[in-house]
Amino acid sequence: MKGTLSQVRSYDPAVQLLMVNQFTINLGFYMLMPYLAAHLSGTLGLAGWLVGLVLGVRNFSQQGMFVVGGALADRFGHKPLIVAGCVLRTVGFAALGFVDSLPALLAASAATGLAGALFNPAVRAYLAAGAGERRVEAFALFNVFYQAGILLGPLVGMVLTGVDFRVTCLTAAGIFAVLSVVQIRALPARGREDDEGRRGESGRSLLVQWRGILANRPFLLFAAAMTGSYVLTFQVYLSLPLEVRRLGGDGEFGTAAVAVLFAVSGLSTVLGQTRVTAWCKARYEPGQALVRGLAVMGAAFVPLLWPATLPVPEAGPGRWLSAAVPPTLAALLLAVGTMIAYPFEMDTIVRLSGDRLVATHYGLYNTVCGVGITVGNLLTGAALDAAREAGLPALPWLALIALGLGCAASVHGLHRTGRLAAPAPEPVTVRRA
Repeated sequence: MKGTLSQVRSYDPAVQLLMVNQFTINLGFYMLMPYLAAHLSGTLGLAGWLVGLVLGVRNFSQQGMFVVGGALADRFGHKPLIVAGCVLRTVGFAALGFVDSLPALLAASAATGLAGALFNPAVRAYLAAGAGERRVEAFALFNVFYQAGILLGPLVGMVLTGVDFRVTCLTAAGIFAVLSVVQIRALPARGREDDEGRRGESGRSLLVQWRGILANRPFLLFAAAMTGSYVLTFQVYLSLPLEVRRLGGDGEFGTAAVAVLFAVSGLSTVLGQTRVTAWCKARYEPGQALVRGLAVMGAAFVPLLWPATLPVPEAGPGRWLSAAVPPTLAALLLAVGTMIAYPFEMDTIVRLSGDRLVATHYGLYNTVCGVGITVGNLLTGAALDAAREAGLPALPWLALIALGLGCAASVHGLHRTGRLAAPAPEPVTVRRA
C-alpha cells in the first residue's frame, strides 16, 4: 500500500485529486444504492415493478446519456461537467430520502443517473490528459481507488441505514456536496478552457462531433469487442450470487458467502492492481495485455463447471464448499482479468481517439458497453432459468466462457491487423499572412 501511495504522489495534484474524488464518489454511491430497493419496497411499499422502474430509470439516464455528457465535457471543459455532476447527485441523493411520490422518485433517480453521465467521461478524459505518457499507470491507480470505494461504501451504508435510510441519503448527499466545493476550489480548469487546440473542436456542433466519432471504425470495433467483458464482470453481481444462493441457501451461510465473494473481488484489486499492471506493461504490448485479460475473464467461469457437472452433497461441508469455493474463485479470476485489461483498455480509447474529443469517445464507449450489459444480463438471467429447468446447469457457464474467449479473439484480430494503433495525425494547414 505504501508503494501505491508513493505512485499517487508522483502525479501532479490535479490527478491525485481525481483519484481521491473517485474513491469518494464510489463511497457515496455504494453506501446508498444497494439499500435503495429495500427502502422503496419496504418503507414506501412500492410494488416490485415500480421498484424496477425507479432503478431502471436511474440506469438508463446514466448509460443512455454518457455520450451526451462526454460531448458536453469536450465542448465546455472537463471541470464544469465534473462539478455539475457532483452538484446534481447531491440534489438527487438528498431527494431520494425525503420524497415518496412516484413522479418525485423518478425525477430524483434520473438526476442521480444523469449526474454520473456528466462526470464519468469528464473525469476519465481529465485523468488521461493530466497523466500524459503515464496513462496506463494512472488508470491502474484510478482502479484501486475506484474499487476501494465500492468495497467500503456498502459497509458504511449498512451502518447508516441501520439508523435510518434518510441518514444514509443525507450523508451521501453531503459527501457529494463537499466534493463539489473541493473541485470548484482545487481542481484546475482543463479541456476547452486551457487547450487552444480544443477550442476548434468545441466550436463544432454536438452532431458533427458524434458523426466524426461514428466514422472512427477502429474505435467502434474495439468498443463492440470489449462489450462482452463488461457482461462478464457484471456477473459478480448477478449470476455468481445466484449460484451461491442456489447451492448454499438464503440463510446466514449464503449471505456470508456472497459477502466474501464481493470482498475477494474488491480487495484483490486494491492490493494487486499496480503490481499486475507493472508486470504486464514490462512484458506485453497493450493489445496483447488486453487479449490475456479477456481470456482470464472467460476462464473465470471454468470453476463453476464443478458443481454444475459433478454430484453435489445434499448437506454438510461438501455442499458448503461447492457453494462457496467455485464462485469465489470465479470472482477472483474476474478481478485478475480486469486488473490486466482495464488500464490498457482506457489507454487504448485515448489512442484510438487520436487525443481528440477524448471525453466524447469515453461517453460513447460507456453507452455502448452499458447497452451490452443490459442485453447481456437479460440473456444471462434467462439462460440460467432455462438451463436449470432443462437440467443443464453447466450451459450458462459454457456460454460465458465462450463469450470471454470470443472477445479475446476479436481484440486479438484488431491488434494483429494494427487497428489498435493510434490514427495518423491530421495534416496541419498553415495559412500565409
